[in-house]
Formats: sequence, structure tokens, C-alpha cells
Amino acid sequence: MTALPLHPDPAPALTLPPLGFAARRSRVLGVVRRDFAALRRSPIRIFEILFWPTVELLLWGFVTLFLRTQRVPFVVAFLLGAVLLWQVLQKASNEISIAFLEDIWSRNLLNVQVSPLSSTEYLVGLVLFSLGKVVFAVAMMAGLAYALYGFGVTSLGVGLVPFMGVLLLLGWSLGLVGIAAVLRFGENAQVIAWSLVFVVQPLAGIFYPVSVLPAPLRAVSWFLPASHVFEGMRTVMAGGAVPWDRLAWAGALDVVYLALTLALYAWALGYARRHGKLSRFGD
Repeated sequence: MTALPLHPDPAPALTLPPLGFAARRSRVLGVVRRDFAALRRSPIRIFEILFWPTVELLLWGFVTLFLRTQRVPFVVAFLLGAVLLWQVLQKASNEISIAFLEDIWSRNLLNVQVSPLSSTEYLVGLVLFSLGKVVFAVAMMAGLAYALYGFGVTSLGVGLVPFMGVLLLLGWSLGLVGIAAVLRFGENAQVIAWSLVFVVQPLAGIFYPVSVLPAPLRAVSWFLPASHVFEGMRTVMAGGAVPWDRLAWAGALDVVYLALTLALYAWALGYARRHGKLSRFGD
């Protein structure tokens, strides 16, 4: 009979170093899994992801069919391409904002703030989950556009990836501004969180060239990354080359805006903590 050792080996550690990459990744993915579980158990949320993009695509699709019967050149490609790219910008902004607001509506924001989850990890989790919803919605719209109207999103060529990347970063920046507004001014400011992106819409030249804007607004649009994307989209669909110089300028603007909005979010969160606002959300 074999004798048992007097000092058995200690059990392997069940925890990860809290500041290590593996622990941070686990916490970020925890945010994603939490939001995915809530989405999976809510048919209304899934319906909302599918419903509005489909309605918008059908609406503009019927408009393009009418204009095509009037022999307006290139209109189908221009408008459907604009609708698809607009959804990238809109959903990138709205999904991250609404994910944050859902923590307020469920009175869970304070729990998130006192958990081991850092503010950066929380934001990264929201961004990753919103990215998944954006990809799903745009893929569905692209399939419908091809099936109903014969429009293939690949007609944008190699510019598709940078176009979408610029719009994603801008959308997340706008979403962070909305979140910061709610943290600073309270729940009454939540309308900013999902409506701010629509302030960009008339200035970005989504469905028309920027040249139709008045001179002062054209100057503003030069500092709006989305306007360079939609101008570039029309250039590519008209048979031109991808305007890499304008995309580089748009990407640089995105980096600056994202840095500024992250700083704004950090300041607003600090303000909310100092003034005890986090415990009053949802009351």
C-alpha cells in the first residue's frame, strides 16, 4: 500500500494575474458574452437589428428603381452603396451607445463600475459586440441588395475595407460622445446618444455630392471623415480610382477624434464618480 505524501502539491491556481493579458481578455469577452446572452434571449432586439436596415434598403431600393425608369445614370449603384455604408456609420454609433444605455435601464451600471472590469475593458467589450452586430446587419443588407436589385457590394473594390474602417471609427467616436453626455448631464441627455449620428448625415454627402452644400458647410465637411468616404465611393462607382489621399486624411481625422472622445469619456466618467451620479442612474 503506497503511503500518501505528507505535503501534497498545492492545487493549480484558479485565478489569472489580474493585470495580465489573459485576465484582461477574459473580462472583455465576459462583456461580449453578457451582451450576446441578452440579445439571444430577446426576440425584440433581434427583430430590431433586422427590421430597420431592411426597411431602409427597401425604401431606397424602390426609389432607385423609379429613378432608373427615368433613365438617371448610375443612380442604383450610388444610392444603394450609400445606404450600405450609411448603415455602417449609424450602427457603429448607435450600437455602442445603446449597449451602454441598457446598463442604465437595467440599473446595472454601478455594478459594472465596482466590478474588477476596468473602464477600458468595458469599452472594448462594447466595441467588439457592436462590431459583430454591424457586420451581421451589413452582411444581411448586402445579400438583400444583391438578391433584389442586383447590386454587389464588391463593386466598391479594394476601397470597401478602408471605407468601412473609417466609418466604424467615426461611429464609435460619436457613440462615445453620446455616452459622455449621459455621464455628465444624466439620463435626460440620452437622446444625444442615438441621435448625434444624424447630425452628421446632411454634412457627409451620403446621398448627394458635397458640392451641393453651401460654402461654409463644405468647409465643415472637409473635416468630417464620412464625407471623404462617400465622395470616394461615388468616384469608385463612376469608374475612377480609390482616392487614397482623401482616405488617408479621413483616417488621420478619425484617430484625432477618437483620441479626443476617449479623453472626453474619461473626464465625464470621472465627473460622474466624483459627484455620485453613477448610483443615481436608473432611479
